Amino acid sequence: MKMQTIHSPKVISPPAGVKSNCKVYNGQIFISGMTARDLDGKCPEGMYEQSRALFQKMKDLIEAAGGKMNDIIQITIFVTEMSVEEFWRARREFFTGDFPCSTWVQVAALARQDLIVEVNAVGFIGAGE
Repeated sequence: MKMQTIHSPKVISPPAGVKSNCKVYNGQIFISGMTARDLDGKCPEGMYEQSRALFQKMKDLIEAAGGKMNDIIQITIFVTEMSVEEFWRARREFFTGDFPCSTWVQVAALARQDLIVEVNAVGFIGAGE
């Protein structure tokens, strides 16, 4: 089995030669750090709005790979501000039952000044069923 790069028309693809948004190998899925930037490069304000937007992008990618959000086993959360409740509120809209293992890290800055949260994920297609 060969590693596959997963694309979704709902998620902006990074420039060639930089990174992949999503890779799958033998049922294991890896999603790069997702941010709230939309197809036009715009980003909403606020922790809840940005978290909700990035989870939607993760959902679009994992569904394009044939999986579901509950197939995600582990997430790493990078934030510039500690708005924990707003993040958890958005997360509850996309995950049910047992939530993924999570690591929360506060950083000085993300790739763009308007970004306040970024999340990457690892999972196994079919694991959440």
